[in-house]
Amino acid sequence: MTAPARAGQLRRPSPRLLAPPGVYAPQYDTALLIRALSEEQVGENTEVLDLGTGTGALALAAARRGARVTAVDLSWRAVWTARLNARIDRTPITVRHGDLGSAVAPGSFDLIVSNPPYVPAPSRLPPRHGAAQAWDGGLDGRIVVDRVCDAAARALRPGGTLLMVHSGLCDASASLVRLADRGMGAAVTDGISVPFGPVIRARRAWLCARGLLDDDATHEELVVIRAELL
Repeated sequence: MTAPARAGQLRRPSPRLLAPPGVYAPQYDTALLIRALSEEQVGENTEVLDLGTGTGALALAAARRGARVTAVDLSWRAVWTARLNARIDRTPITVRHGDLGSAVAPGSFDLIVSNPPYVPAPSRLPPRHGAAQAWDGGLDGRIVVDRVCDAAARALRPGGTLLMVHSGLCDASASLVRLADRGMGAAVTDGISVPFGPVIRARRAWLCARGLLDDDATHEELVVIRAELL
């Protein structure tokens, strides 16, 4: 269940962002989510939460539009990177160390953005250390994606919005069902097909064996899911 890819170039995150080893560098999925964010009504009274902030690219994109932004990441390296990028950008954001929505009060936000780890991986559980924390999502790619759906339903105010990006490899329709079960109206609103990156190429044979990839596939579909708390 996907939206057709839209015309128009994706706006790349700022090249000034630092992305040290172990912190996810902004890529196509980041740019796709920034494009979705640009279409939301965001201003000085908007409370925004960035779940799994990484470099802080999404948090900074929202803060530049005047929003009050809280960014959360489980990795201390990502926390310090996002804080440093905010200082370099001279854009104020609050960056906290924490596990998804556990670091914030329920019903506190108007908008949540998230680019969670979503690549299916041979390990049943996501890694606890190392760079793969930023992309490995367990056998079906949904361990963190599901938790983002749950956290959003808790952290949003009524009428609040979730914008989440993930791969078609981890089943967009499952995300829509999970969000609906938690009182949110959800739809796939954008998508793009991109060449396989190094992670997908490295585990291509395993993904094909599990039936998640066709043998002749060369591109990965990325989708944006937009959900509103009813």
